[in-house]
Amino acid sequence: MLNMIQSERLKYKRTFAKKLVYIAPLFFVLYAIITMPTIQSKYNYFEYTVFNWWPLLFLPLGTALIASLAAMREKKSGNYRALRCHDISIPRMWFSKIIVIAYYTLLSSIELMILLILLKLFLPNSISSAAVVVMASLTIWITSLAYIPIGLFFADRFGTVISIIVSLIGIVLGVVMAPESYWMFIPWSWGMRLMSPIVGVHPNGVPLKEGNPLLDPSVIPIGILASIVIFVLLSLVTAFWFSRKEVN
Repeated sequence: MLNMIQSERLKYKRTFAKKLVYIAPLFFVLYAIITMPTIQSKYNYFEYTVFNWWPLLFLPLGTALIASLAAMREKKSGNYRALRCHDISIPRMWFSKIIVIAYYTLLSSIELMILLILLKLFLPNSISSAAVVVMASLTIWITSLAYIPIGLFFADRFGTVISIIVSLIGIVLGVVMAPESYWMFIPWSWGMRLMSPIVGVHPNGVPLKEGNPLLDPSVIPIGILASIVIFVLLSLVTAFWFSRKEVN
């Protein structure tokens, strides 16, 4: 399994997907700097901006794009025909793809943490604390893991366009459902919903006032647990599908 993971990692060398992982955090931090004057509060503006747009755009769309590029790369190199001729565990091959994408999105999240913590040295009011940044970043990463098997499945089965469209539909539904009581029913709402009690930002990007019901911290363990369970289930189901699919 470790050899498969290492082999999968090597496929990302000098690719746009790998560059995207490192560029995205810089982009969102710069975006926060540019839009800083428009935020309704002069305190914690980086938290409100970055941790609203990060789970809203980069992780859903970025994961779908990275998954699509991975599927496209395999199709161009023979669509797994050569690999399936060898005594290789097909489900493990699928799991290695999921693990590597999760690894790169984690690296991107860690880079975002470092940038925001460093910025606090120069802009003390940009974030409330390093602990909040770490918790928010890791929570968003965990709640985004389910996007990986979803993105890989749609990209491999239907192609890049469909995978991106599914992600866009998920984002729209996520924004609508995140502040509602039924937010648990769509994975794209999880990250935004959990940012409300962690960061204090509404899914629409507006800072929450004290006493708002969205600040209830009881949703945090529920959302994290649900994210892990759904991620594992989706990984197993899509791995089973991948092991049964015919190679053209």
